[in-house]
Amino acid sequence: MKITSFNPSIMTKDSESVIKLFEELGFERSHTKTGVSEEDVSVIRMKNENGFQLDIVQNDNVTRDQSAIRMNVDDFDESYEMLTARGFKNKHDSITETGSSRSAVMISPSGFEIAVIKHIKKENE
Repeated sequence: MKITSFNPSIMTKDSESVIKLFEELGFERSHTKTGVSEEDVSVIRMKNENGFQLDIVQNDNVTRDQSAIRMNVDDFDESYEMLTARGFKNKHDSITETGSSRSAVMISPSGFEIAVIKHIKKENE
């Protein structure tokens, strides 16, 4: 398994105020993905001039802001199995497949979360 990117992710009901804060800190929107999962989640990817990245996840179903680690990998199944073998549980008991990615939020025995994501490249990428 190879980690291809690793950054913080903030899940919130109020993405615009969180985005505004990070824009004031020098981050810019670099990508938006909508319609993720059955909950109609949107992910706004932000990046600053030093290459630091974070995701702001708009999710109307969270009761309070939450943070997690986003970990993009080259092999979703291997990553999922490795985390499961170390006691992680699939937070939502599901794997989300969007056509361009495969993902699951995994929660550690001590409570921190890792969103494992495999980006699926198009044939011509």
